[in-house]
Amino acid sequence: MRDPEDDRPVPIPPVLVAMLKAHVKEFGTAKDGRLFQNERGGLVGTSSYWRVWQEARPYAFPPPKMYILAKKPYHGRAKCITDWLRAGLPVAEVARRAGTSPEVIDRHYAGLIDNSEEEDNKKIEKTMGWASSDAE
Repeated sequence: MRDPEDDRPVPIPPVLVAMLKAHVKEFGTAKDGRLFQNERGGLVGTSSYWRVWQEARPYAFPPPKMYILAKKPYHGRAKCITDWLRAGLPVAEVARRAGTSPEVIDRHYAGLIDNSEEEDNKKIEKTMGWASSDAE
């Protein structure tokens, strides 16, 4: 388990870096360096966080499909991890970016990849240098 005081690097795509830089330019950071702060520069309270999440959710996860997936802020993390896996990122890279282990990714997300056995067989055949018609 990681010490709560330890930093955890989280690699993100350049487009998100630009968004975060714009946010910091407009709103600054708290005195202790936190990205999000309340009106007085302190911690964002649970009720405030929840209220803002409810307001932001329809924008971040537009109806109808995504809106129901993001009932809690943590669901956004799960959606992100699922999207990375479905995009074909290796499990080890997804784990690194999510700040967890490949074992945790396998345990919690392995069933979310909706590949069929047929599609998996085609990928294996392609890797072996066989066209699908060659195997028949």
